[in-house]
Amino acid sequence: MSAPVYLDWAATAPVRPEAAAAVVEALREVGNPSSVHAFGRRARARLEAARRTVARSFGLAPDEVVFTSGGTEANQLAVHQARGPIAVGAIEHLSVLEAVPDAVRIPVAGSGVIDLAAAERLLAEHRPALVACQLANNETGAIQPVRELARLVRAVGARLHVDAVQAAGKLDCAPESLGADTVAVSAHKLGGPMGVGALLLRPGLALAPRQPGGGQESGRRAGTPNLPGIVGFAAALECLPGVDWAAVGALRDRLERRLRAIAPELAIVAGETARLPTISCVLLPGLSAEAQLVALDLEGIAVSAGSACSSGKLSPSHVLVAMGFSEREARCAIRVSLGWSTSAQDIDRFLRAWERLYRSWCARRAA
Repeated sequence: MSAPVYLDWAATAPVRPEAAAAVVEALREVGNPSSVHAFGRRARARLEAARRTVARSFGLAPDEVVFTSGGTEANQLAVHQARGPIAVGAIEHLSVLEAVPDAVRIPVAGSGVIDLAAAERLLAEHRPALVACQLANNETGAIQPVRELARLVRAVGARLHVDAVQAAGKLDCAPESLGADTVAVSAHKLGGPMGVGALLLRPGLALAPRQPGGGQESGRRAGTPNLPGIVGFAAALECLPGVDWAAVGALRDRLERRLRAIAPELAIVAGETARLPTISCVLLPGLSAEAQLVALDLEGIAVSAGSACSSGKLSPSHVLVAMGFSEREARCAIRVSLGWSTSAQDIDRFLRAWERLYRSWCARRAA
């Protein structure tokens, strides 16, 4: 049997060997970073060295990095700072949408990009205290006009939070560059371990803890820090400058050209807008995502149906529905996502398997 093909990088990236080695090394040592004895001081030195690495990777000072358990916690720590109405993009990750269910939703165009004219009207009408917007959507890869939105947010005196979990390592995610007050990132999307992330802060921003009970993270997030995870996060970040994202994007484009040749009726979701080089969301009306995932999995090929956080639910993708697709159409979309070790052979394996599935589906419809 052929080796399995992993094309679900947007759900989680394989752990970098350098990150795994850093985690193992940290696990071998004993010591709580909050303890004052030699063991604790050594653990604290590791923690702060990792913080400096993460800060440097995003153009920040070390005290502008708050470690969290991942992107979900970072997003919710940010949005719960608001003391007033909140506005969010209609295609935000569920960790934002479900945290603030009463938030004003800013619509997106059919391209999957936030509607800036609508945003300007809604911000003027509702005068929110905080606005949340992804830098790049996790289902379609569509890059959002965050810098333009930041100007609108500043005009009404609100804070801007940016979910950069999917974009980190591929785009500039520094808060100052984006015009953001806070930015969420997560290690496991970058080749680090699961269960660790960070909230990045603009210089001078005060942050109230949502998780009290200790003085960790300068009083901004209580709880014993996940030291092995944090050092693994830092190690993974140090590997990213060597990634050729243009080459990854060229593989993605080749995949999409071949799929269109096989099935001209297939849609590349957000295919006409700027996207991350790693994500392709494809939709063939009538061919369910569930059927595609099962057939591909039986051939050893891993893809997903939208966000990993919602793929187990029966509801259609809220992202695609917000873009104007029907619920029935939205249930037919799959996400193929690539990374630094994806090969042309991986893409060819996927294409051969998907073409067999497509031909079989066409034959059943014709019968």
